[in-house]
Amino acid sequence: MRRLLLGVAVLMAAAVPARAEQFVTILTGGTSGVYYPLGVALSTIYGKALPDAKVTVQSTKASVENLNLLQQGRGELAFSLGDSVGQAWAGNAEAGFKAKLDKLRAVAAIYPNYIQIVATAESGIKSLADLKGKRVSVGAPKSGTELNARVVFGAAGVAYDDFAKTEYLPFGESVDLMKNRQLDATLLSAGLGVAAIRDLSSSIDIVLVPVPSALVEKIGDPAFVEATIPANTYRGQAEAVPGVAVRNFLITHSGVSDETAYLMTKSLFENLDTMVAAHAAAKSIKLDAGAAKAPVPLHPGAARYYQEKGIQ
Repeated sequence: MRRLLLGVAVLMAAAVPARAEQFVTILTGGTSGVYYPLGVALSTIYGKALPDAKVTVQSTKASVENLNLLQQGRGELAFSLGDSVGQAWAGNAEAGFKAKLDKLRAVAAIYPNYIQIVATAESGIKSLADLKGKRVSVGAPKSGTELNARVVFGAAGVAYDDFAKTEYLPFGESVDLMKNRQLDATLLSAGLGVAAIRDLSSSIDIVLVPVPSALVEKIGDPAFVEATIPANTYRGQAEAVPGVAVRNFLITHSGVSDETAYLMTKSLFENLDTMVAAHAAAKSIKLDAGAAKAPVPLHPGAARYYQEKGIQ
């Protein structure tokens, strides 16, 4: 009888299909930027909102790599700059997209990335024109930061060839070279108070290079807007600095289920305190009409959440 019961139990277990494990990989950026700590915060939030999913955080080269990985199904949620999302949807090869990334779907618009141009005080750099003849890092190759550098420097009439040396490095490496007097300036596209610049300003005297409003108008891309870096954002920065910003988005892909996308969107906005605790940039994340606007279609699951809130 025992053998019979055991046999029946085995047959019943075999008849019940195994539940496929769900994976949610969050694609971020370098560990010294803003994407990564916010991605870690999201993993904590999603670990509770999606208890049946294995949630992981992946450090990447940020926007361009993230969007390409999403198209390949090698991630479920990614941080990206708005202009990169638009270029991915258009299939801009020069920006790092060999074809239109047609599987991309939006989850939310989040905080703005401030395009922060920081120089060592001893370099004498005070304006964009002063960058000519200097050693400059423009961000990792074809990253969202580097794409921003092309746009801003181009509008200012400054080409990479004008630099004494052009480096293509992520935030942390750029800052290390500046500390060692091997680099004069770098451009970082990130939230205010980014760790890399805070670290640099605690080691040496720095200057934030202004981006005049006339230059922002000259860029002519609605993804780029005028912004101000408030005084005392970094050590030694006594005055507010005019600049330019690009809004960030959380992007998923069409293969993610409607229910998962809904829960990712809902739990994000219901746990903004956790996001703010991870990084002050999250203070700018708001549940408003702008949250549902993106250069790519909304995922149906995200759209359901915005409809429930009456903002779509």
